[in-house]
Amino acid sequence: MCKQALIELKASQTAMFMVRKYAVDKQSGEALMAWAKPYEDFVYGGNNRSTAQFHSKKNGLLAPLTPRSDFSHGQELIDKMVRLIKEEFHHFEQVLEIMDKRGIPYSNLHAGRYAKGLMKAVRTHEPATLIDKLIVGAYIEARSCERFAKLAPYLDSELKKFYISLLRSEARHYQDYLTLAEKIAGTNIADRIRVIGSKEAELITTPDDTFRFHSGLPITAIACV
Repeated sequence: MCKQALIELKASQTAMFMVRKYAVDKQSGEALMAWAKPYEDFVYGGNNRSTAQFHSKKNGLLAPLTPRSDFSHGQELIDKMVRLIKEEFHHFEQVLEIMDKRGIPYSNLHAGRYAKGLMKAVRTHEPATLIDKLIVGAYIEARSCERFAKLAPYLDSELKKFYISLLRSEARHYQDYLTLAEKIAGTNIADRIRVIGSKEAELITTPDDTFRFHSGLPITAIACV
């Protein structure tokens, strides 16, 4: 469950970074950072963790966001990503509630190679960088959706219901990412989807020494074959 909590936080941070970098002014960026701070403090703040700062606060952004005038897709990026961030923060809280109910302590985890590996396929000039990052986001959400669906039948009723609710959100998220990528590109992005998909396929089908939700083939399992 710690892995799941970290996934939710990382997803929100990725979306928030794109909004801050491309779509809003400095003041709005600071409002986004303030929204994320309690969640990041919980994960990265050491052993003195508290959920008091974000539970029971309706999970809302405290200030309106102002789109930058030099990015024509700013408002749409804001609308879709803020919704995604809100849902990921809510999922993060839900995971912690389940862990608390089951007496599972939170512990820090190092990220696996999956997301970093995908980022190696991202081009380094704009707007290609943003387009590729959106496609990467779509792959991460879609792969999460697939793995939630595979896991759900083997879980108890509470977790099964929870994972099914997650996969429905992830399905919408990856579609939002792809819709934004194509609109910003202004042309068909099938070629870029294939290029990044090739890298994604490599990451999930090759041996991986770190067990994470998006891991490749476990080395220990291969050794036993």
